[in-house]
Formats: sequence, C-alpha cells, structure tokens
Amino acid sequence: MQTKKKVSVNDIIAMKHVEKISVLTSYDYSISLICDRAGIDVLLVGDSAGMVVLGYSSTVPIGMPEMVVFCGAVARGAKHAMIVGDMPFGSYQPNPSLAVENAVQLVKAGCDAVKLEGGSEIIRTIKAIVDAGIPVMGHIGLKPQTSSLWEGYKLQGRTKESAMKLIEDAKALEKAGVFSIVLEMVASEVADAVTKSVSVPTIGIGSGDGCDGQVLVLHDMLGIYEDIRPKFVKRYAELSKLIFDAVSSYTREVKTGKFPEESNMSHLGPDELEKFRKAKKK
Repeated sequence: MQTKKKVSVNDIIAMKHVEKISVLTSYDYSISLICDRAGIDVLLVGDSAGMVVLGYSSTVPIGMPEMVVFCGAVARGAKHAMIVGDMPFGSYQPNPSLAVENAVQLVKAGCDAVKLEGGSEIIRTIKAIVDAGIPVMGHIGLKPQTSSLWEGYKLQGRTKESAMKLIEDAKALEKAGVFSIVLEMVASEVADAVTKSVSVPTIGIGSGDGCDGQVLVLHDMLGIYEDIRPKFVKRYAELSKLIFDAVSSYTREVKTGKFPEESNMSHLGPDELEKFRKAKKK
C-alpha cells in the first residue's frame, strides 16, 4: 500500500490558484487519526482548545504547557496532514527571543509550523521565527486573543480604511516570510482583494469563498460545542445530540442491569472454573 506524502510548506504554497486548501482544528490523537484518513491538508492545533476542550470563556487563558500537550497528541495521530500550532497569548508578545523559544517548543512537540495573530505590529517577531528556520502562518482580521480587549468580535474590513489596512498587513506578513495567512471574519469582498494582493495562500474563516482555503473549529463543525454558534459555521453533523442520547442510554442500561450483556463478558474455562470454586471452599 502506498503511503501518503506528508504535506509540506511548499505543497501548501503551490496550491494557491490550483486547489482549495482544507484546514480543521484538532486537539487529540483519536480525532487526528480520523482527520488524517479523511485527507485534510492542514490540522491547526488551535488555542480554541482553551474554550472547546478546557472550558475557558476565551482563548486568552490557555498557555504553552497545554498547547505543547495538545500539539504532541495531534502529531502522534496525523502522519499526512501538515500540523500548525497556535502560539497562545503571551507566548510571543513580550519579545522576539521569547517567541522563538516558544515556537521551538511547539516544533519539538511535533508541529511543522506555528501561527501568530497580528499584522505589521509583529513583523519583527515573525522574521525572528522564520530566521530560526520555523515556518509561520499569519493571522489577521479578527484576532480572538485581543479583539475582546478592544471592540469585541465584529466583522473586519467594514470601512475603506480598515480594508486597506488589511491589504497592507497581508503584504507585510508576506514580506516577513509567512507561508500562508488566516483571514478571520473579514468582509468577503475585502478578503478576496487581500487574497489577490499576495502570492501566499489565504485561509478563510468567516471570510467568504474568495480565499485559497477554509478553516473551521472542529467542535463547531461537528455540532459538539454549544456555547457559541457563529454565523459562518456550517454544521456538518449534530454530534452533541448523538453523544447525549448514547450517554443517556448507557446510564439507563447500567442502572437497570441491562449492561453488560453476555456478549460483553469473559468467563473462565470449565476446568479453571471448577478449580477456582474448590479453592474458594478451602
């Protein structure tokens, strides 16, 4: 059987204008195995794990120790997809040197690249990481790590000035050496213009169909995470109800003694059973 080739940075860059890029978040070994078999191009170990896995109200509280664990689990499951690790809030803002140290941690955990939120203001940091030999995925538009501190979760590029700033930031990121750029919650027309203004692929989330690829949070797409239901998410399944029904059935069968059934049990052979019974009587 022929083994699929590992998706590389050059593969992702070459897909621009040729083939749409599929990206999903993943945080554990079992799901990564499934996504890998399904042919996903990129698995993003997102800081969204802070919300959908750890239960935080935002992505801000999650730190490097947790991200290293999640990245390692995904890397052990996915052998074909490119693995990109989110650098959590506080892991790259203080200075480029710290950013490089933390990026190295994610690569050692199994990531093929890292992702940072920000435009022109973090160019020095991105250059430092790229110069250290680590591929970087950019992220502009809505920046969940800091948006709540300023204007909240709102559509980006709503004015001429903000739209032009997004194009300027995308070009700056490209010049700094990123191999792709996530565009989150950007007006479709603006996202299309940004995509056409750079030679590296753009990955949209809530930014229309003009991007070179799309990314969704797995728990949103599968209907597992119920706390927030973004407009831009298409639900490909409603697993929350399926899981609820399954757990309810299990609980009911345990309480009533229906589970385990004979088919779920293992028994001693006749000879050993007889020996065991005799031993108990002594």
